[in-house]
Amino acid sequence: MSRSAHPAGPRHADVWPEGHYSAPPADVNALDPKVWAQTVTRTDTGEVSVGGIGVATLAEEFGTPAYFVDETDFRARARAWRTAFGHDADVFYAGKAFLSRAIVRWLHEEGLNLDVCSGGELTTALSAGMPADRIAFHGNNKSTDEITQAIEAGVGRIVLDSFQEIVRVAHIAQSLGTRQRVQIRVTVGVEAHTHEFIATAHEDQKFGIALADGQAAEAVRRALTLDGLELIGIHSHIGSQIFDMAGFEVAARRVVALLAAVRDEHGVELPEIDLGGGLGIAYTSDDDPREPHEIAKALGEIVTRECEAAKLRTPRISVEPGRAIVGPTAFTLYEVGTIKPLEGLRTYVSVDGGMSDNIRTALYDAEYSVALVSRTSDAEPMLVRVVGKHCESGDIVVKDAFLPSDLAPGDLIAVPATGAYCRSMASNYNHALRPPVVAVRDGEARVIVRRETEEDLLRLDVG
Repeated sequence: MSRSAHPAGPRHADVWPEGHYSAPPADVNALDPKVWAQTVTRTDTGEVSVGGIGVATLAEEFGTPAYFVDETDFRARARAWRTAFGHDADVFYAGKAFLSRAIVRWLHEEGLNLDVCSGGELTTALSAGMPADRIAFHGNNKSTDEITQAIEAGVGRIVLDSFQEIVRVAHIAQSLGTRQRVQIRVTVGVEAHTHEFIATAHEDQKFGIALADGQAAEAVRRALTLDGLELIGIHSHIGSQIFDMAGFEVAARRVVALLAAVRDEHGVELPEIDLGGGLGIAYTSDDDPREPHEIAKALGEIVTRECEAAKLRTPRISVEPGRAIVGPTAFTLYEVGTIKPLEGLRTYVSVDGGMSDNIRTALYDAEYSVALVSRTSDAEPMLVRVVGKHCESGDIVVKDAFLPSDLAPGDLIAVPATGAYCRSMASNYNHALRPPVVAVRDGEARVIVRRETEEDLLRLDVG
């Protein structure tokens, strides 16, 4: 069949879309454990359950759309990262992926640190009892109020992102009579194999201070001379949803070279490096993510090797998994509303959510899996595009996947691996109400972020 592309993109073509699935799955009812959370299973009746509770019961109690988090899986992944890196390294959960007070408490109990990138995230973390000295504060344009809030709270580190911020943080810390522990974020010139908008270590982007032309070295020099700062290390983050460790190897080599230059020029060996996060997860069966112990071993070997070559003491390593912890632990549950077959192309399946609860497909061309979860089916699979109810042709949840051809309005379908960047990037487009987040564990389910109401919308609208 032709794979010609329409100038306006595959949504408008009268041919199969580029990159569509070449063949239906052998079993349309199967749930790939690589994609679904740990306690998700299909019961003898054909219904899918999580934490011992069936999706029909969950939908009846909490409504749809809704995000369901497998708390057992979240805690297990957090422990796996903590164990893999041991006591000689620090694991900071990247709060931007998804943050709530329940999540903060789970992290605290499992021994992880937390990085935040706004005053709102910091307030959430502190209100849930995360010790301030286990919090790192990120961001490329922190306000004076946010910096003051962070220093007064006693955050463990602030990651400096620009020359202006070096002076700003130093001035505020000195005015408060303290020295603030800081790292300098550098862009190391690595092109991560990921989407352009989530690759963050090449020079032409908004984050960090470039290694090129001695800018990072000058940033270090300035930070070392200011009384309000205690420079503890260098920070590097090369992107998101990365499977290839080669980019981390290049980044580590360049960061260690900067540490060696700092030692040679200033006689100081900085004690820490943070290699960021960005490790990928399985959104589809084709994805092949690495396990935390593999990542820890690879990063440790890279840094140790480079430091030995530069005759440096090996610094303490920090990493920042966010998506890698919370992403696989959740799925979004939808109810099917309308079904619209397009002969020779695909069938459009409309659900009661959309880009307001998952913007990633529209924003990053992200790929997801989907399954019929309220029952099993012996019907032939059909190629579908799962779309939302918003007034945008780009309101797509799953671009191309297979569902049973007897799918009907009222069926429940679920999209796995939606724990990261779905609720945290959710919106009120078309005045949609943002869905709840429900934690499920050992046969019990509880709301950790409630569903918005129309009263919530009107409360902000002062008229």
